[in-house]
Amino acid sequence: MLPTLRAGDLLLVRYAGSVRPGALVLARFADGTLAVKRAAERRETRTGGPAWWLLSDNPARGVDSRHRGPVADEAVRGVVVARIWPRPRRLTRVGTVGR
Repeated sequence: MLPTLRAGDLLLVRYAGSVRPGALVLARFADGTLAVKRAAERRETRTGGPAWWLLSDNPARGVDSRHRGPVADEAVRGVVVARIWPRPRRLTRVGTVGR
């Protein structure tokens, strides 16, 4: 998720938080991979269920919905509220673009 996050960052996640477009979310892809991605927009799964289209902040390097398809609502585990390690000068909000 460079440039927003780096490997080893410790995140504060609100489980069952309300997802909005632009938010960073913790989601589990169908193959079991747990990943942090940006919620881009609402979509439907192939079966018509509610889902999110998730994108990497670094599209040249990340695997996201362009490769795996929309992620069902129940697979979006939580919303990233802040990065707490490495210790920033102050608590850094990372959840929504433009904040």
